[in-house]
Amino acid sequence: MACLRMRITDGSVLKLIKMWLQAIVVERSGSGGGGGAGSRWSRSKKGTPQGGVISPLLANIYLHWFDEMFHRASGPAQWANAKLVRYADDLVVLARYQSSKLTGFIESKLEGWLGLELNREKTRVVKLNEKGASLDFLGFTFRYDRSLVGTGKYLNVVPSKKSLLRRREAIRKMTGKEMCFKPIPDLIAEMNRSLRGWSNYFRFGYPQKSFRAINWYLRQRMTIHLRRRSQRPYKTGGRTYYAELSRLGLLSI
Repeated sequence: MACLRMRITDGSVLKLIKMWLQAIVVERSGSGGGGGAGSRWSRSKKGTPQGGVISPLLANIYLHWFDEMFHRASGPAQWANAKLVRYADDLVVLARYQSSKLTGFIESKLEGWLGLELNREKTRVVKLNEKGASLDFLGFTFRYDRSLVGTGKYLNVVPSKKSLLRRREAIRKMTGKEMCFKPIPDLIAEMNRSLRGWSNYFRFGYPQKSFRAINWYLRQRMTIHLRRRSQRPYKTGGRTYYAELSRLGLLSI
């Protein structure tokens, strides 16, 4: 709240944010809705609610001071020539040499000064020039791969395995049995919007192989979906299902 008071002078807004941070959180158990038997409730004493709509914004405001300490004259941006890449509470520090002084600075400022708790399972030092080393960040995987043309290696940037699994799961749900009621044009329009947004985000780097895998899975799922929509076989007019889906306007990324 002290960081917010440095940027916000409206007392009613500060009071509203404080009430939101202290709001009761209800954890429902079982399939029933509401806050009946089996539900647990608690009131947060610190931090921001996970998944809250303004949690990333509040994280940016609070961690702005870590950015300031990192880049000031006495920070590692100067004496270690380190680069800080941060998105809300996810961050990566890039440096040619990962020394104990650098890791000690990061831990002391985040845990000691700001009072945060590092996720030790996700916090690690990665040397990308080592064989088999890779880094997952914001849905991408960064690794060095051998060049397919000539010798040497290049920094490959592709959608991570977790991102691909999530996309496949989203396609599976959108083409599930419970979606048979939806008209095909509406389903394809919804699918195209989802694919266009996903592919625009992951267009950075070298995503062609991942895109081909998603296109193949999508057409497999759409073919299954068309075949089971009715007791009568779906008529493609003599076209293959691939050609029929293209005729219906299904996007290829």
